Amino acid sequence: MIKNNLAMAYRILSYLGMDDHTYTHLSAREEGADYFYIYPFGLLFEEVTPHNLLKVSLDGQILEGSGASYNKTGYVIHSSVYKARPDINAIFHIHTPAGVAVSAMEAGLMSISQWALHFYGKVSYHSYDSLALDDSNNKCLIQDLGENFTMMMRNHGTLTCGKTIHEALFYTYHLEKACQTQVMALQTGQGLIIPPEEICKATVADLLNFEKDLGARDWAAWIRKLGK
Repeated sequence: MIKNNLAMAYRILSYLGMDDHTYTHLSAREEGADYFYIYPFGLLFEEVTPHNLLKVSLDGQILEGSGASYNKTGYVIHSSVYKARPDINAIFHIHTPAGVAVSAMEAGLMSISQWALHFYGKVSYHSYDSLALDDSNNKCLIQDLGENFTMMMRNHGTLTCGKTIHEALFYTYHLEKACQTQVMALQTGQGLIIPPEEICKATVADLLNFEKDLGARDWAAWIRKLGK
C-alpha cells in the first residue's frame, strides 16, 4: 500500500505541475521502518510506478531495485529526517518557482492568506549550503526543522513532511498555494493586510483540527480525478 500511495503522490504532483523535471524527490516508509521508498534518479514524476520505486535503508543500502541509482541529495535529506523524527513517515522535497521565491525572501512565509495560516508559527527555515551531498550538514538541517513538519530551504525550495503520505501532500499543496499568493500579492505593490496574532493563532488551530485524518479528503479527491 505504501508503494502504491507514494507512486500516486508522484503522479499527483506531476498533474499539479509541482515537479521539477528530474530534480526533486518524495519518499515514504512504513510506520517505524528503518528503510524508505524513493524513486530512481532520472525518472519524471509521471513515470513513477510502485514497481520502479527503490527501497533504501537508512544507512544508504539499496534493498530493492537492483542496478538502480538514487539521488544522493535525496538520500541525505530523507534519511536524516527519518532517523531523527520517528513521527514522520513521508517527506516531500520540491522546488517550484513560487516556493523558491518565498524561501529567498527575508520575511519568509507571510500570514497574508488562509493558505498561509495553515503554517502560522509552524514553519522552519534552513539556510542554503550548496547541495546536500554528505552528512556534514545533517545536524543543522534536523535542528532547523525541530518539531515542525514544514521547512523553507532558503534559496532552494521546500520540505514538507507528514505522519502519512496524504498529510505530507496536504501541507505541500497548501504551502504552494500560500507561496503563489504571496508572490502575486507582492507584485501589486499595494500594502498588505496581516490578521492580528490572536486571529492567526485561532485560525491555524481551526484549520489543522478541521478533520481528524489531515489530508485524507483531498487525497480521495485526487485519486478520483486521476481515475484510480
